[in-house]
Amino acid sequence: MVTVIIPALNEAARIAGVIEFAQQSHLVKQVVVVDDGSVDDTPRLARAAGADVITSSLLGKGASMLDGLRVASEDVVLYLDGDLTGLREDLVELMTQPLISGAADFTKASFSRSAGRVTVLTARPLLQIFFPELAHFNQPLGGIMAAKRGLLESLHFETDYGVDLGLLIDAHQEGARVLEVDIGHLEHDSQTLDALGNMAKQVVRTLLMRAEKFGRLAGDHVREIEEVERHAQAEVALSFKNFGQTRRLAMFDMDGTLLRSRFIKELAIRTGREEALVPWLDNHRVSDCERAKQIARAFEGVPKQVFVETARTIELTPGAGETVVALRKAGFRVGIVTDSYVIAAETVKRRVFADFAVANLVRFRAGVCSGELTPCPIFQHPDGCREHTMCKYNTLLHLMDRLQVPREEVVAVGDGVNDICMLSAAGVGIAFEPKSAAVRESANFGIEVDLRGVLGLVGL
Repeated sequence: MVTVIIPALNEAARIAGVIEFAQQSHLVKQVVVVDDGSVDDTPRLARAAGADVITSSLLGKGASMLDGLRVASEDVVLYLDGDLTGLREDLVELMTQPLISGAADFTKASFSRSAGRVTVLTARPLLQIFFPELAHFNQPLGGIMAAKRGLLESLHFETDYGVDLGLLIDAHQEGARVLEVDIGHLEHDSQTLDALGNMAKQVVRTLLMRAEKFGRLAGDHVREIEEVERHAQAEVALSFKNFGQTRRLAMFDMDGTLLRSRFIKELAIRTGREEALVPWLDNHRVSDCERAKQIARAFEGVPKQVFVETARTIELTPGAGETVVALRKAGFRVGIVTDSYVIAAETVKRRVFADFAVANLVRFRAGVCSGELTPCPIFQHPDGCREHTMCKYNTLLHLMDRLQVPREEVVAVGDGVNDICMLSAAGVGIAFEPKSAAVRESANFGIEVDLRGVLGLVGL
C-alpha cells in the first residue's frame, strides 16, 4: 500500500535504523533507498537491512527523489530522510492515512527541531510575500512528505534542495488538498554554514521561479538571479574553498572519456547547427580562445534547457560513475576538465558524482543562449603551457598549487589531442581509447572500453 523512498548520501551511521523503522509499519510494502554517490557503506548497509537500493541518475536530492518514484510499486509514496532519529512509532500512519482515506492528496510533516535557519531566514519570509496561503506551514523545507503517486508524477522535481518547497507549491497550485501533519520533535544532523548557504540559494531560486511561473513575479528578475548563481558556481573552480585537505587528485576529460560522444556535436545535431559548427570544430588555424568563442556563437538562440537535456541524456562511458565514486572513496578529489561549457560540465559532474568541474562559461539571457563565451581563467597560467593559450595542463598547475597535491599523486584521464599536455604532466596519465598515436604516447597507460580500468592502474 505504501512505498517509502529514502534519498541517501553517506548515511551509513543511520540508514539501517531508518529502514528498519519504516518496515515496522504494516502499511509499508516497499522501501527504496536511492544512493546519491555515497563513498561510505550506505548502499551495502541499506541492502542488508532489506531495502531495494538504486543509484541516483543525477547528483542531488531532488533527482534521487524522482528516481525513487520511478521504481515505486505502491499508490502512496512516503519520503523520509536517511539521517533521522527519534521518530515516533506511528509516523508512517500519521503521514499516509489521510491519503489512504481520501482526506488529502499531499501531506507535509510539521515538527519541532533545534535547527531550521534556512526555513526561518528564507523560506517563510518569501512564502509570506509570494504564496501567503502556504506561509502557515511550519516546515516547508522538511523532507518528510507523502503523496499519491499519480499526483507526484504530474509535478516537477527540482534536482537540488529546492525540491521539497517546489513540490509543496506545485501541488497546491494544481489544486491538490495539502495537509500539514504534526509528528512531534525531530532531530537531523546539523549542516555547516557553507552547506546551509548553498541550500538557501537553491531554495530562494526555486521559490522565485515558482513565483514567476504562477504570475507572482516578473520573469526577468528570476532569470537574472539564475545567471548570477551560475556565474558564482563557475567561480568555485577558482577558489576550491570547500574541498578541505586532500593529497590526491584525479582529472577526467569529459567528451569521449566520461561521455561516449562529444557534447557540442550532440547539441549541434539536436538544434540543426551542424553546418555552423563545421568551420570551427577542430580548426587549429585560429587561437584556442577564438575557436571556442566562434563555436559558442553557433549556438546563439538555443534554449538553456536544450543544453541541460543534451548533457543529461548523452550516454555515459561504461564504468564512469563507478570509477569516480571508487576514487573518491580512496581519498581522491575528482574533477572534470573540459573546453566545453559549465552548464554541460556541471550536469555531467552530477551524473558521475564528481567533486567539481572546470569549463568555459556561456551566457544565457531570457532563457536562451546569447552566444557570448567567457573563457575559464584557470585554463591560463603565467608559467604554464607555452604551446596553447588555453590548456588543461594550466588547470593542473593551478589545482596542484592551491590544493597542495604533489605531481605524483595526480591522475589524468583523456582521449584527445587537447588532453596531451595534461596527460604528460600528470603523475599517472591514462589515455582512454586514444584518438591518435600522439595521445597514447603522451600517457603512461592506455585502456579501452570501460573506465574501471583506471582503478587497477592506481592500485585500487
